[in-house]
Amino acid sequence: MTNQINPDTLYQSKWTAVSPEHKEKHFMVTTLIYDQNNHVVDVILQAVLTKRAFTLHWRELKNDRTWRTGWQ
Repeated sequence: MTNQINPDTLYQSKWTAVSPEHKEKHFMVTTLIYDQNNHVVDVILQAVLTKRAFTLHWRELKNDRTWRTGWQ
């Protein structure tokens, strides 16, 4: 099963890591990165607890073995 995602609505969306690392479980999309055709290609996720940020291809959020929508 996969998470249903519209890339245009990812900004400030909330995500929960299925297997948290470093006590980082809850994340928010803080930035959308676009290609030259104005399509979303990557997102920057920021951990709520530690404020650590990293870049992720937006389609990786569709994997429900890794990510859950919302804060759970």
